[in-house]
Amino acid sequence: MRLDINLASHPYEDVRQFWLRWGGGVAALGIVTLMLLYFAVSGFVTARKDRSLIQQAQQQIATRDQEKAQAEALLGLPQNRSTRDRSQFLNDAFQRKAFSWTRVFEDLEQVMPPRLHVVSIRPDMSPDDLLEIKLVVAGESRERAEELVRKMEGSQRFQQTHINLERTQAGSQTPGDAVQFDISALYVPEKGTGSQGAR
Repeated sequence: MRLDINLASHPYEDVRQFWLRWGGGVAALGIVTLMLLYFAVSGFVTARKDRSLIQQAQQQIATRDQEKAQAEALLGLPQNRSTRDRSQFLNDAFQRKAFSWTRVFEDLEQVMPPRLHVVSIRPDMSPDDLLEIKLVVAGESRERAEELVRKMEGSQRFQQTHINLERTQAGSQTPGDAVQFDISALYVPEKGTGSQGAR
């Protein structure tokens, strides 16, 4: 029996040449795929840990809030109000005692622009129990007061500085004091200055 094979219908393929050309690309693609898979799994594990930490932090915050609410309710009882008020009074007194006039004037001197001066200064406590100073300054223009506010905000001793009120001084006795400004700012004393006391 005779079989006729047409070699033209089954062309010769060089498998070795194929792998030499495309094997590197296939291998690189496989490596990239493995790396992406690793990063995806790693990101999932990290996100799961982060979610767990966030949940723990939220539980701790909720516990602290509950404890704070219970403490405030206890202090709010009629028999405890005198203790709460006395404690608040003593805390305010200690914080006022830590206020150093000398240090405040030194800090203000560093930020005070020319042709602007302090008329009065008064320490106070903010609603958040932070030390607040209230200034009345006088000068020739609003630009000087705005410059003072910018310099105070740029320093490390003053925060949340803003002009509360502006008054025109008609017929002022002091030359150059055409305008007065009420300025308030939170004061952050330098560490270690509390021992100087109020002056």
